[in-house]
Amino acid sequence: MIDLLRTLTSLHGPSGYEQEVSYFLRDYLKDKADQVEIDPIGNVIAKKKGAKPGPAILLTAHMDEVGFIIKKIEANGLLRFEKLGGNDDRNLVAQPVRLLGEKGHINGVIGTLSAHFAKFDDAQKVRKHSQLYIDVGASSHEEVIDMGIEVGTPVTWGTDLQTLGTAAPKVRAKSLDDRAGCAVILQVLEELADDFAGELICLFTVQEEVGLRGAKTASEYIEADAAIAIDTTAGSDTLEQTMDQTLRLGKGTGIKVMDASLIVPKTMKQQLIKLAKHHHIPYQLEVFTGIGTDGGAVTYANKGIPTGVLSIPSRYTHSAIELVDVGDLLATKDLVKAFVKSVTPDSRFPF
Repeated sequence: MIDLLRTLTSLHGPSGYEQEVSYFLRDYLKDKADQVEIDPIGNVIAKKKGAKPGPAILLTAHMDEVGFIIKKIEANGLLRFEKLGGNDDRNLVAQPVRLLGEKGHINGVIGTLSAHFAKFDDAQKVRKHSQLYIDVGASSHEEVIDMGIEVGTPVTWGTDLQTLGTAAPKVRAKSLDDRAGCAVILQVLEELADDFAGELICLFTVQEEVGLRGAKTASEYIEADAAIAIDTTAGSDTLEQTMDQTLRLGKGTGIKVMDASLIVPKTMKQQLIKLAKHHHIPYQLEVFTGIGTDGGAVTYANKGIPTGVLSIPSRYTHSAIELVDVGDLLATKDLVKAFVKSVTPDSRFPF
């Protein structure tokens, strides 16, 4: 599963520019699903029938990642940028980035003052992204254009996946939010084959980081009886004063109770808890109003789709160095798989 995650996080798909990821998922799923399509907004939808009749279950994760977009090319070749998604200005300076230019990928860095200038500056100041710039090594406006960069060129973080730790290994990469969720769904589909009842609908959405736009669009025409959204969530187990230790890496998948986008229906929440206990899958209960997921969009769809959410705890979310525990990733996969296998032809999901 780490190899799959390495591949997924190596792809570049900031919100609105997810083509690399969409096309990879479409091709990867061709031999693993009965039907695969990319809808007009870029969502990838894969459907697979189980060995027995039963309800339609929707599994969803978003493929986009937070990023940036070039706003202005300065005369000296430095680049001004805007945010795509919820980047924190404190995390931006001195970080590697990759520009998705017309002639290929281009490495760059978000510039910062040399430490030698600190005594001449306000060391406590956090510069807004509008005051920052990307350096691609160009010396002029013309050189930037020749490199295939223009206003509107999308940008992602420039970091690659690494493994950390030994006893409880972790992975560090860009875009684990939410390529980790995508990897979970792909692995579930691989392991299940057709050993389930009903139909499995796998939805990989675009533009989640800018307002759940892909999920809002797709869920209006997807007919499902219940849904599980899989996403990362911000862990609270580090040493900062604001951390409350309610969601910790290495303690299992997060079963969502409530966030800013939905209150999980009691029947869905209780079913996930019951399955986790029965299969001895480690889990934590999550109440966190600082986040929203595609589950919030799906639950509104049609007449309302009963929706549960599983959260993969993550440190340093929306940065170049997101970090998740491999055990939590596997626990999430195991609980999604247990939920799908628990469905029978007579399964219902009442309020």
